[in-house]
Amino acid sequence: MFSRLDACRAALRARLAEPHRAYHGQSHVDAMLRGMAALPGPLAHAAAIELAIWYHDAVYDPAARDNEARSAALLRADLSGLVHPQVIGIAAEMIRLTATHEIPPDLPENWSREVALFLDLDLAVLGADPPGYDAYERGIAAEYEPVHGRDAYRAGRAGFLRALLARPRLFHTDEFHAALDGTARANIRRALEHLPG
Repeated sequence: MFSRLDACRAALRARLAEPHRAYHGQSHVDAMLRGMAALPGPLAHAAAIELAIWYHDAVYDPAARDNEARSAALLRADLSGLVHPQVIGIAAEMIRLTATHEIPPDLPENWSREVALFLDLDLAVLGADPPGYDAYERGIAAEYEPVHGRDAYRAGRAGFLRALLARPRLFHTDEFHAALDGTARANIRRALEHLPG
């Protein structure tokens, strides 16, 4: 029998396969899941991280500014009554935080380490090898240029990348910072060479 959970899975996979998604689709989710599987040691909130990975881009409209809030709301609507409320709450908060990729100071201490890991997994592509990073840039451009226009997209993207470079750290956790920061900054600087000054 096709259960409610099966229906949620099928609907989520259909969303991730939407034709306007050149980067924010199943391959991004799969990369994050592989990264999560490679994390050392046990995770106190592994179920929440996995749900956040699956749902964090569930709603993805390049013209909208509330995708994160809508994705978190979809997770709650889909999984209420199927998953423990605390797990849903932590996963929903992780998703909402992808709007800024910053960790609020009032976040419960027992969440903050794993929220940081989740956010770092989401941005790990910044530290990919050059072909992987270039594919990411092409995917983002394919999603946003048709909506905003080439010039507006390029100017906005350049501003976003410069803001990333201005951060003292691109990654929250020491392990991601040590492994990826240098490569990520080199990738971003290289991308900026092809965007407006």
